Amino acid sequence: MNTPDAKRILETALICAQQPLPMREMRTLLGEGSGADAIGQMLTALQDEWRDRGVELVAVASGWRFQSRPEMRTYLDRLYPERPPRYARATLETLAIIAYRQPVTRGDIEDIRGVMVNSLTIRQLEDRGWIEVIGHRDSAGRPALFATTRHFLDDMGLASLDQLPLLESSKASLEVLTGQVMGDVGTSHGVPAMPEFNWSGDQANHLEMGQISAL
Repeated sequence: MNTPDAKRILETALICAQQPLPMREMRTLLGEGSGADAIGQMLTALQDEWRDRGVELVAVASGWRFQSRPEMRTYLDRLYPERPPRYARATLETLAIIAYRQPVTRGDIEDIRGVMVNSLTIRQLEDRGWIEVIGHRDSAGRPALFATTRHFLDDMGLASLDQLPLLESSKASLEVLTGQVMGDVGTSHGVPAMPEFNWSGDQANHLEMGQISAL
């Protein structure tokens, strides 16, 4: 298969895929003889070709996907007026602590936040697919250790935890901390539309992250 044909097939598969496409599936798609280096070059070429369009090709934790650019959200919301889930401040603080301090126990989270963690908060994050139990601490009671998932990275548009924004001050905005989070996303021709992340409470308030950044 020549490179132009292979790139066209790859582009079509990426546009139509409902989930990020991992490298192993791209190699299966293109058949034997399609190495990771060659596919990587095609992906880079596709990124360049789509650079000035309304969607972009990005790498996330689970693979590669096309997604709408942030500046297109205002227009896409006219087609998909439903709003994503709204999360309480406590839920987002808990998620932030797990993301930056993982693996952590429920007790660790409570020590950092200074308040009890509601079981429903943990369950909500687990049901969303953002956190999971990865083991148990070798201490009294063997408490569960929580960490974020690949799905969390995918929803954040990140390829790895190294891409989380740095906490440069004790007053880091929640928006900066979590970036653009995908809610219950509709799709248009296989291209995810990324709605704005919303949370309940006073949206003008900043999350005090001094407790986390100081650890």
